[in-house]
Amino acid sequence: MIMDKQAIVLMLKDENGAFIRELGSYTVAGHMELVDQAYAFTAGGRVFARLALSTGREVEDWEYDAIFDYYDAEIFAGLAEIDEVEGAHNPTWALSLPFDEDAAAMEEAINQIIGFHNAELNSVFEAIADKKDEYQFD
Repeated sequence: MIMDKQAIVLMLKDENGAFIRELGSYTVAGHMELVDQAYAFTAGGRVFARLALSTGREVEDWEYDAIFDYYDAEIFAGLAEIDEVEGAHNPTWALSLPFDEDAAAMEEAINQIIGFHNAELNSVFEAIADKKDEYQFD
């Protein structure tokens, strides 16, 4: 099996949102279509990586709320803080995790998060496949 590998480059943003320096580049083994944004920020004197993950495809209007209703954010407990991103075109979640200077550990954490997100999305899409009538209002 050939895996499509791509990289995420984490750039540190300052308090004004300007990129100030690169912290590292991490190989991602698939599902890059789920990543909307990736950067690092400082809070409370600590550095955090932030990944904004979405659905990887356009969703229908009725699917938008259904996806949020069925998505189990608890899968990230102990790994990352997660928030729903309001106002995004497609369902999007922002995950913040402590930045690790160890490149291999940071890469593993990023891949684990993307993998968990992909598995959860697959489960959600399966669960809502027959829910259109419950979420579509004329």
